[in-house]
Amino acid sequence: MNSTSMLSRGIAATAMLALTAATTANACTGILLKNTDGTVVHGRTVEFGLPLEMDIVFVPRGYDFVGQTPLGPGKTWTSKYAATGGILFGNLAIMDGLNEKGLAVGAFFFPTSAEYTGTTPDNRSKSMSAADFSNWILTQFGSVDEVRNAIESGEAIVAPTLLPGWPPQPQPFHWIVYDKNGKSLVIEPIKGALVLNDNPLGVFTNSPSFDWHMTNLRNYISLSPRDVPAVTLDAKTFAPFGMGAGLHGLPGDFTPPSRFVRATVFSATAIPAPTPAEGVLKGFHILNNFDIPVGAARENADGKSYDDMTMLTSMRDPQNLRFYYKTYDDQTIRMVDLTKFDFDSKEIKKLSTKSDQPVVDMSGKFQVRKTAANVQ
Repeated sequence: MNSTSMLSRGIAATAMLALTAATTANACTGILLKNTDGTVVHGRTVEFGLPLEMDIVFVPRGYDFVGQTPLGPGKTWTSKYAATGGILFGNLAIMDGLNEKGLAVGAFFFPTSAEYTGTTPDNRSKSMSAADFSNWILTQFGSVDEVRNAIESGEAIVAPTLLPGWPPQPQPFHWIVYDKNGKSLVIEPIKGALVLNDNPLGVFTNSPSFDWHMTNLRNYISLSPRDVPAVTLDAKTFAPFGMGAGLHGLPGDFTPPSRFVRATVFSATAIPAPTPAEGVLKGFHILNNFDIPVGAARENADGKSYDDMTMLTSMRDPQNLRFYYKTYDDQTIRMVDLTKFDFDSKEIKKLSTKSDQPVVDMSGKFQVRKTAANVQ
């Protein structure tokens, strides 16, 4: 065995050991909604078991990127399209965002399932970290078909690379890509290869693999938004206690399989909005169902308790190039309009997501209730 093969196997083995151990809790959920005017909107929640430093950035065209690998600098590229979205720990890699062509990408945790490709001298020029990968997609492509063709052509390899600010293990991710026409593509690092799956539902969560989740949906095909009728047995009538009987049996826990089922049901049964702006608000209402109260989902590791929480919820309007978000500390919906930036600017711009929830005192807004007595 030559030194290159030994190096490759050693890196792969190290990656597997790191990726088979969950270091923190995580529970992200993604959805896609179709509007009556033929447009789409999509969004996701961001959960993690320890605090994340999150910012929104703008990246212009013509910015030079260098992918990181365990061996050092890897794939290089120049941004073809301007983009906006969220970064973590100040690392200039948009993990969730939207570009000027309406293409969006989201990185989701994929613990116990992700298996990256080891970096070697031969593939180093194509290699990059998991954080770089979402950045590469967002700044280089304008459609799902373009992304698929590039990956199938072997233009990129995701390496088991340590990420600045993250725990000291290669972090496991898989990705969902949407374009403005409503196409959706899932990309998963499985057994050292990037596996691609079309995603007609636009729904996404975490492990296991996407094909497993799609198969699991067959357990819930009896669910319906329609209430079930009363049943009469031996002259005794049994009626539902109230609304929602058609969804009896919908899983309510925070595991990825249960969230995938709920996200599928809620997005499939949502009454389509007439416009993207109204679709965005509907999306936030749906994603509110996936908010995790601090303390409801915990993981113990190394003598510490990691409490999952919904730190950020985002929606994207690919037609009008708007990125919406709200945070755990401030439920006010904020919006970034990509069209208001200079796509050919030479500057990276950054916006902190830190803010405090405003509480509006309505006490002084009360008016005297008019009655027949006081009108006279």
